[in-house]
Amino acid sequence: MKRTYLVAIVLILLAVQVRSQSGNALPWRLNTAYNAYLMRQVHQQYAERQQALSTAFQSKENMLRYCNVCREKYRSIIGELPKETPLNAQIQGFRQFDGFKVEQVLFESIPQRYVTANLYIPDGKGPFPAALEVCGHGSGGKIPAPEEALLLVKNGFVVLVVDPVGQGERLQLLDDDSNPATRGATTEHTLLSAGCNLVGTSVAVVEYWDNHRAIDYLVSRPEVDKNRIGVFGSSGGGTQTSYMLGLDDRIKVAAVCSYFSKRERVLELNGPSDGCQHIPGEGREQLEIADFVLMCAPKPVLIMSGLYDFVDYWGAALAFDELKKAYTVLGEPQNVNLFTTEGGHGMPKLKREAMVTWFRTWLCNDDKPVRENQLPQVPDSVLQCTKSGQVFSSIADAVSIPLFNQQEMKKYAPQRAAFTRTDSSELRQKVLGMLGIQLPAEKIQPEQTGLVKSRNYDLLKYQIIRSGQMPVPCVVVVPEKINPKGKVVIYLNEAGKDQILNDENTVGAFVNSGDVLVLADLRGKGETTDPASLNDTKYWNSEYRNAMTSLHIGTSIVGQRVIDLLSLVDFVSGERKLDKLAIKVVANGIYGPVTVHAAYLDRRIKSAEITRSIKSYGDLLSNPMQYDVFSNVLYGVLTCYDLKDLIRVTGNPDIRFAD
Repeated sequence: MKRTYLVAIVLILLAVQVRSQSGNALPWRLNTAYNAYLMRQVHQQYAERQQALSTAFQSKENMLRYCNVCREKYRSIIGELPKETPLNAQIQGFRQFDGFKVEQVLFESIPQRYVTANLYIPDGKGPFPAALEVCGHGSGGKIPAPEEALLLVKNGFVVLVVDPVGQGERLQLLDDDSNPATRGATTEHTLLSAGCNLVGTSVAVVEYWDNHRAIDYLVSRPEVDKNRIGVFGSSGGGTQTSYMLGLDDRIKVAAVCSYFSKRERVLELNGPSDGCQHIPGEGREQLEIADFVLMCAPKPVLIMSGLYDFVDYWGAALAFDELKKAYTVLGEPQNVNLFTTEGGHGMPKLKREAMVTWFRTWLCNDDKPVRENQLPQVPDSVLQCTKSGQVFSSIADAVSIPLFNQQEMKKYAPQRAAFTRTDSSELRQKVLGMLGIQLPAEKIQPEQTGLVKSRNYDLLKYQIIRSGQMPVPCVVVVPEKINPKGKVVIYLNEAGKDQILNDENTVGAFVNSGDVLVLADLRGKGETTDPASLNDTKYWNSEYRNAMTSLHIGTSIVGQRVIDLLSLVDFVSGERKLDKLAIKVVANGIYGPVTVHAAYLDRRIKSAEITRSIKSYGDLLSNPMQYDVFSNVLYGVLTCYDLKDLIRVTGNPDIRFAD
């Protein structure tokens, strides 16, 4: 009897083991495979850039042409910029200090988008040279008083320090008590940027426009010499500075601190950074970080780096070498410099001194090294521009970025309506362009990788290979008796195919009905899920680096998964036992938008049942504090169509959201 029980227990354990292992269909295991696939495309795009840059180095004419092309590419990806409207600037108050005063300034970069800033003005008779300081990612923004602004004002500069959106007095995501609803600026910027991307812009562009209008304010002041304007920033401020240089010709000199490196190396070493530091399509357009600086060449630019900064120094050295060669070809090698310290991130004393010396050299014709002595103390209370310390609890008509994005969605409603009336072939190309894909001409090559026979069904493992694409692992559950009027059900489960495969009730229901069940993991899910340790939790996205890298190369993660799903449809349609059965897709979570797009593009999908998915991209605008939003983002999609529009165009009532 004991032996019988022992045998039974062993058989049960073996059965559990078979079930738990049976979902693996790929003949290899590498959980970073998808990222490696994406990085090959990143490397290819930047290899092509390197060829173009090598040609540019051959002559001044070529170099100027290269810079102009970079500017054109940049403008092609930033979206539509707002119109310039009255700033309605107000000085909320000021405080006089020894040798300078500080004003609290409030202006509107667009109507009802209030920007809080401090203006540092030296004593004496102007006009003075001026500098715009764009803040790094500190939650306080312009508070406490930045030491670099104090050093500049003590050296004869008017300095305007602006709160970036999502920082200081301009937090966008607040709880009911007007406290921060997220952990900090980098998280808020990333969550906001997803919504911005859906309406065809980005937090980077929002920041640019605020900073552009800040220069408008600077040049409106009588104390400022309009022909002597500089801009600088560190970390996130270095990003903003770089993004400004090719778009605002009034900038005469700049300093970029603790940001400058090679994007290619950063993506490979650390993965994508904060949402405000990326504009979708940069890789597709072969724009490197150095290119944003070159757009203003040969204007004077100082790069400041620390040997022990988390911003890759070797990448900074390589990228600076490109700048130096370019400036040399343009005949102005002295106009660009790399200042390196034995330090880390940010702008400590040595960097501040170098920056102010650089600005005085080019804007005051005085290259005497600046030395920093004891800087004055400015109380935080002097710098606050609003009564409550937050725009949205102080100004009743202030419009947040999420609300603005919702307004933009409404603005584009006529375009989305026109989309559904567009000629079918033109419409199809628009959808493919939005996904960033072309349907592959290469045929699939199914490869069987395993077989498990059960009592009343066979379980077959396949990897679906298509040249140039990630292999798609799938498990096909074939009932002993296939219902000739049944279906092939392609089941896409966000948590992975194993979860469904190990659910005996679900599998049994399909087997008993005589339907063929195809369980698959599309790229980046299931068998190729990216390691959680490589996706910082502050970004609220379990596949942040792959989703952002996909947007960078110009081929959305949604579009890539559409190709995977269509490969499965090709596979099913090419199998002799299955090609007469109707194809149904059951999908949940992030697979929802993938399924809607695939059903629109391929009418072999006769029905689709979608659960636990967004039903409209507007869902992501009204509630930006959601997880895995970038897994659904198509850049600018709401300027063209929404998910319900695609379903309507199919004319198929069986393509539906089931909850």
